[in-house]
Amino acid sequence: MTGGSDFVVVANRLPVDLEKLPDGTSRWKRSPGGLVTALEPILRHNSGAWIGWPGVADVDVEPIIEGGIDLHPVRLSAQEVLDYYEGFSNDTLWPLYHDVIVKPKYVREWWTAYVEVNRRFAEATAKVAAEGAIVWVQDYQLQLVPKMLRMLRPDVTIGFFLHIPFPPVELFMQMPWRTEIVQGLLGADLIGFHLVGGAQNFLYLAKRLAGRQTSRGAVGIRNRLGEVQMGNRSVKVGAFPISIASNEIDELSKRKDIRERAQQIRKELGDPDKIILGVDRLDYTKGIDVRLDAVLELLAEHRMDPNRTVMLQLATPSRERVQSYIELRGHVEQQVGRINGEYGQVGHPVVHYLHRPIPRGELMAFMVAADVMMVTPLRDGMNLVAKEYVACHSDLHGALVLSEFAGAAAELIHSYLCNPHDLESVKDALESALTQDPETGRSRMRALRRQVLAHDVDRWARAFLGALEKSKSSNSVQ
Repeated sequence: MTGGSDFVVVANRLPVDLEKLPDGTSRWKRSPGGLVTALEPILRHNSGAWIGWPGVADVDVEPIIEGGIDLHPVRLSAQEVLDYYEGFSNDTLWPLYHDVIVKPKYVREWWTAYVEVNRRFAEATAKVAAEGAIVWVQDYQLQLVPKMLRMLRPDVTIGFFLHIPFPPVELFMQMPWRTEIVQGLLGADLIGFHLVGGAQNFLYLAKRLAGRQTSRGAVGIRNRLGEVQMGNRSVKVGAFPISIASNEIDELSKRKDIRERAQQIRKELGDPDKIILGVDRLDYTKGIDVRLDAVLELLAEHRMDPNRTVMLQLATPSRERVQSYIELRGHVEQQVGRINGEYGQVGHPVVHYLHRPIPRGELMAFMVAADVMMVTPLRDGMNLVAKEYVACHSDLHGALVLSEFAGAAAELIHSYLCNPHDLESVKDALESALTQDPETGRSRMRALRRQVLAHDVDRWARAFLGALEKSKSSNSVQ
């Protein structure tokens, strides 16, 4: 059975969320994001469909058309949300793929739910995809879908992209279901990662765990792709660093209302000489506690003036029922209280901390206002916030302090790079960013903007889909 969609995106979530209203009714709310922005034109022009969970458990929702795109909701029960999503995806895979900063939990019931939900996504895709369609599966929640879909629909061309880091071989080998994950991904025609290292790790595992012949080497957009031989077909493996809608953000940041709001923010903060900004989900991978420790020690060492410098930390609530996140929030808020207790004044705290979602326009204004952006994850697949900050600074003002362990560090080499595991490194990078001379700052920001504006999310999507088309052609010849 085939459907009518020539191009299908499969992701854990739909690009819209189903919201339940107080009166018992429901409505669809658009979820803005770089992936939606990049793929929307392709979906509209290619009889496109998007398959995903609508965000509410135990609800059967009929397919809808939104913005010219067919949306096909996949139903999840409340128990499956707990086991597949909060359990295996976010308490097993997330910590494992982020270098075991928090110990992963390996629970058999969670794995069973993960298999079942992946099968449901594969079956939904098989019904929607037209004969010979291109299917692009997204991220760590759906790593079994490529193989399952290939068994159901061998006629379709399948791409898979991992939006988080792929771990070192030694860590991945902890996983009780390591072979099943690798075999699941090998159902794709093209497997994409942010960085070359992730692609090379996967190629090694394909040989070790799946017993497949592989070709390794430089695996990136400008180099040849790695290959895994799967009988009469070849799976391509490569690095495709994702980006943002940089020109759109650049234009948004220049709007009069955004600029005026940025000036207002400075006044609300007491017109400090320097504003340091952090924007993150409240997640243990993001290094929020690291940057607060750096600020505390710089203040204690008189290398930062609390009367002239203000830090603003925006922390979006995340996974609030998970114990490690509950503990992280308590620790961060304790750090904020300590800094303000020791170095703040009445009506003038050193650190302003907001634990709530921030509207898009307001967030852009914060970025425009900030003199220094701190992005200090212990491990991150890419980190698009760093690129958004750069896109907001057409005036060439500002400085970026960036962790070496963010995927973006490979591209944003003119930022102030630091090792978040080394507090002295973070302190030195922050001090350098705060005290840079204007000409050095303009030169660095100019180079950063050249990279970010040239390599936007549309270019990322076109690079991946172009490689997928070539993979389709080469396999059809075989």
